[in-house]
Amino acid sequence: MNTTWVKQYVPAHAAGRTFAFTALVDSVGTGLYLAGSAIFFVRTIGLTSAQVGVGLAVAGCAGLLATVPLGAVGDRYGARRTLVLLQLWRAVCFTALAFVNGPVAFVAVSVMLGAAEAAVPPLTQAVVASTTQDGDRVRTLAIVRTVRNVGFSLGALSAVPLLATDSVWTYRAIVLGDAVTFVLAAGMLARIRLIRRIEPERATSVLRTVRGFRDWRYLRLAGLNGVLSLHMTILSVGIPLWTIQSTEAPAGAVPVTVIVNTVLAVVLQVPFSRLAETLDGSRRALRLAGLALGGCCVALAAAGRAGPWTATALLLGATVLMTLGELWQAVGSWELSYRYAPEDLRGTYLSVFSLGPALQEICGPLLITAGAIKAGPYGWGVLGVVLCLTGAVSARVSAPKARPVPTSGGA
Repeated sequence: MNTTWVKQYVPAHAAGRTFAFTALVDSVGTGLYLAGSAIFFVRTIGLTSAQVGVGLAVAGCAGLLATVPLGAVGDRYGARRTLVLLQLWRAVCFTALAFVNGPVAFVAVSVMLGAAEAAVPPLTQAVVASTTQDGDRVRTLAIVRTVRNVGFSLGALSAVPLLATDSVWTYRAIVLGDAVTFVLAAGMLARIRLIRRIEPERATSVLRTVRGFRDWRYLRLAGLNGVLSLHMTILSVGIPLWTIQSTEAPAGAVPVTVIVNTVLAVVLQVPFSRLAETLDGSRRALRLAGLALGGCCVALAAAGRAGPWTATALLLGATVLMTLGELWQAVGSWELSYRYAPEDLRGTYLSVFSLGPALQEICGPLLITAGAIKAGPYGWGVLGVVLCLTGAVSARVSAPKARPVPTSGGA
């Protein structure tokens, strides 16, 4: 086996390796939960599909509102400490979720859980930055993302024999198992040695930090990144519905597209991270992301007017292009969001940046279903042009200026 190839998937420092293992434990529990959550909601809690949808939507809104304040808490009290507490809070929420009964309790617990979960990704990025050297930061984030994809798959596979028992206590055990992984993750995070220590910013209150955010350039970049994050909805909503409703490809092509995306993401995420080790490379990654996602939309439009075999090939091609766009968007956004965030307000800035993808999760499904799919091939064509332009504008907005990193919360 080529040891050089293997080493690129191992973080350079012990702290990074511990963080990657923590991500594996966390994601195995999440994969276990996601595989059985829908059945748990209906058969154990006794919810209808509509009640599940309302609860998750309210939880998403709570997360959107709580993300930036919790990022500011991380700046004030330390990102690692805040992340550890959020992992423990998630464990408490999942333990409560295992025993809730009825829609009101479900919504209450979901809101508390959603507020914590939305803040975890930006704080994770901040902690990774404190455990790595500058040249290894993006590669470590890529390794963490790769490990998480593997963990999701392992967790989902572990749920298969448990779900076969069709028992209320089995479903509860799945949720409680996820809670245990958060406790383990919190314990490992608490023991990570930070390479660079950033003194918490306690000169101003959390509320004042949030209200005083005036970095409009950073906000524009965050919004453009949110548009490029549409790849998530294209994969989960756009490709499946378009395949079934508007193409002659067999329905069996849908799971194949998911497998293709997962395999490519695991194999290519780390190699792709090399492009974003510099500012120019990160800007180029966003340009390439826009072009790849635009090409994906063109392929989907063509699939709607092709025969079964050609449509299947075009759908697979669209999935490959979508995955390439996903990988470039990820590595470009990691570096740029970090580079333009001042050190003493990094948690706040990274949390603001995460609002783009969060808004996409709320608005994206409607845009794809009521926009691209309803309008047919022309709808996909328009979306493709928008994504290409977004990548180009993102690269322009992120061009360096005389002072690329602000020195305080206001710009």
